[in-house]
Amino acid sequence: MQFAVAGMDFGRAGDATARIKKTLQLAGMEASTIRKVVIVAYEAELNIVIHAYRGTLSATVSPEQVKIEAVDEGPGINDIALAMQEGYSTAPPHIREMGFGAGMGLPNIRKNADKLNIQSEINHGTRLTAVVYNHQKLG
Repeated sequence: MQFAVAGMDFGRAGDATARIKKTLQLAGMEASTIRKVVIVAYEAELNIVIHAYRGTLSATVSPEQVKIEAVDEGPGINDIALAMQEGYSTAPPHIREMGFGAGMGLPNIRKNADKLNIQSEINHGTRLTAVVYNHQKLG
């Protein structure tokens, strides 16, 4: 599954994640796995909406795992280690006034993903790949 995500499109923010969630539910994936995937996907999707011009959110599903990949065209992340700290945010004030940009996106992804890789190039964009293992195999 792959979904286009537009920067600053808060009206559709979360739509891709909702479709991923529905697919995992229909596949009978374990509820705890779905919960983790939804957190990872939503935070990644919102990071595209808040920080990038555009991007894609994709999910690759197997009985063993779900891989979420968020690829964006945007300013990139200057310091990934700093961005991983709870509360650190580069979101502008008008985004924070809407209730977003609290600096918990990447930390929440890290807490819920079993594997996480972030690659970023300044003035080009960011690629986030996260894997959540499904500990109960689908039958």
